[in-house]
Amino acid sequence: MVDTSRRNSIKWMLTSAAAAPLALRATTDTRCIDHRLQSPAWGHGTEGQRKADLGNGTYLNPIVTGDHPDPTILKDGDDYYMTFSSLFAYPGLIIWHSTDLVNWTPLGPALHKQLGSIWAVDLCKHGNRYFIYLPANPGGKGWSIFVIWADRIEGPWSEPIDLKISGCIDPGHIVGEDGKRYLFVNGIRRIRLTDDGLATDGSLEPAYSPWRYPDDWVVEAFSPEGPKLLRHDDWFYLITAVGGTAGPPTGHMVIAARSKSIHGPWEHCPHNPLVRTTSAEEPWWSRGHASLVEGPAGDWWMVYHGYENGFRTLGRQTLLEPVEWTGDGWFRATGGDLSKPLPKPRGGRPTPTRAALSDDFGTNKFGIQWCFHDPAPDEMQRAAYEKQGLRIVAKGSSPADSSPLVCTMGDRGYVAEVTIDLVGKAEGGLLLFYNAKAFVGVGFTPDYMRTFEYADEQLWARQPMHTSRVRIRLTNDRNVVTYHYSHDDGKTWARNGLRMEVSGIHHNVFGGFLSLKLGIYSADEGSILVSDFNYRALEA
Repeated sequence: MVDTSRRNSIKWMLTSAAAAPLALRATTDTRCIDHRLQSPAWGHGTEGQRKADLGNGTYLNPIVTGDHPDPTILKDGDDYYMTFSSLFAYPGLIIWHSTDLVNWTPLGPALHKQLGSIWAVDLCKHGNRYFIYLPANPGGKGWSIFVIWADRIEGPWSEPIDLKISGCIDPGHIVGEDGKRYLFVNGIRRIRLTDDGLATDGSLEPAYSPWRYPDDWVVEAFSPEGPKLLRHDDWFYLITAVGGTAGPPTGHMVIAARSKSIHGPWEHCPHNPLVRTTSAEEPWWSRGHASLVEGPAGDWWMVYHGYENGFRTLGRQTLLEPVEWTGDGWFRATGGDLSKPLPKPRGGRPTPTRAALSDDFGTNKFGIQWCFHDPAPDEMQRAAYEKQGLRIVAKGSSPADSSPLVCTMGDRGYVAEVTIDLVGKAEGGLLLFYNAKAFVGVGFTPDYMRTFEYADEQLWARQPMHTSRVRIRLTNDRNVVTYHYSHDDGKTWARNGLRMEVSGIHHNVFGGFLSLKLGIYSADEGSILVSDFNYRALEA
C-alpha cells in the first residue's frame, strides 16, 4: 500500500509532469526509447496487433503480448498449453494453446470462483488428469495453495480445493524418484502431496537455500520464488527466480540448481544467473520466473516474463528464449539480444494467433477477452447479453468503486471505440484502468461529461452535455492518451480538452503487479448498454 504522504507526493509529481509542455515530454520520452524504435518491426496480426511470428522462420519477442506474467507451460504430446497469473481478473486462469511455441491462442478460463488475487500458478499433467496449483488470498484473510483439476484441458475444471498450505505462493509440482508427488513453494520449501494430488501428505519443510548474487548488484530484494522443476536424464533441475519481480530493471533473474534426488542435496549452477537484465538500456527489464520446455524438434526453450522498456504500463509480458544443454549437464540461455529476431523452434505446426479484440457482443467473451476487475462473488449478475449488445447494471458512484469491465491490450499504441447507451440515471465511460487509485478516462451522465485523471474527476473539465447515447474513442499513442466523442454514431467527432500521459501508472508506483487495461464502467443508477467495440493497433 502507498501511504498518504507518499501518494500525495506521487500525485504532485504526476500533476507537475502533466503540466509540462507536451513537446518537452515527447522529447524526453523519445530519448528514452530511441534504441527500441530502431528495432525490427513485429509481424502484424488481426487488427494490426503486433505478432511475434515474422513469417520468415524467425520471431520477435514477446510471444504473448500484454499482461501475461508468471507463465507456466505444459508440453502434452504435440500440443503446448500455458496459463498465467490472473490477479484480480475473473473469470481467470485462461488456458492458451500452441503447437509451435510462438503463436498462441486462448481456449478459455479454468477458474470461475472468486478467490481474490491469483498469483503465480503451476499447470501440470499427472496420469491422464490436468492440474493447476494456485496461490490465492480469499477475502484478504491470508494466502494458501489451492488446486483445480480437469480430465480435459478444455474443462470443465473442478471447484478449487484448499490444500491449507498457509502463507505460501508460487507452487511448482514434481514427481520424485520415489514416485511421490511434491509441491515446492516460495522460500524454497517443499511439501508432499497425496497420490491423487488433492491433499497434502506431510508438513512444509526447507528444500533448498538458493544461490546468492553479489551484494552490490542493484536488485529489489532477494525474494526466492517461482520454483519450477523438471527431470532430465539423471538429474532433477530446480529453476528459481531471485532479485524481486519489479523494482529496478536489473533486479529479477533466473537461477538453477540440480540434484540426483528430489530430497537433495542441491548444487548451484556454476553459470548463475542464467538470465538477467544487466542494463536499463536493454529492451526487456526484470526478466525472470522461468520454466524449461522441450520444443517440437527435441530442442529446448525457456519461457519467462519481463517488462518492456518504456512500457511498464503493459505489465509483464511473455518471452521465449532458446536453451542449449552443455557437456557438463547444465544448460544456458542462448537468445542474446532479445531486441532482434530469433529462429523459430523447428518442427512445429502453425497455430492460429490471438483473435480480434473488436466485439459486437453477439457472443460471450467473458474470460477470453473481458472480465470484471476485482469482482464481488455475484458480479456476473450485472452483465447480460441482449440483441443490441451487452447490458451492465450500474454500481458505485465512479470508476473507482464500479468494478469496471476490462480488457488486456498488448500494443504500444492503439485506437479503441465503443458505443454506450445510458439507461435511467446511469453514467458510463471509457477508461484506462489500473486499480481504484490509478485510472484515467472520460464518462457521461445524462447531463454532463466527466473527465478523470489521477483517479479523480477534474471538476474544472466538467461540461454540461445532454447524453443518452454516445460513441467514445480512446487513442493511446505510446502512453499519450486522447479522447474523442460523438453523439451521431461517429459521423462527427469532438475532442475532449485534456490529453494525458500515463507511462507512470504501473506496479512500481501503485503496487498490485497489474497492468493498465482498457475499461468500460457503469455507475450510479440504472444500466448501460455497450455495443460495437472496435480495436485497431497503431503501427509498432
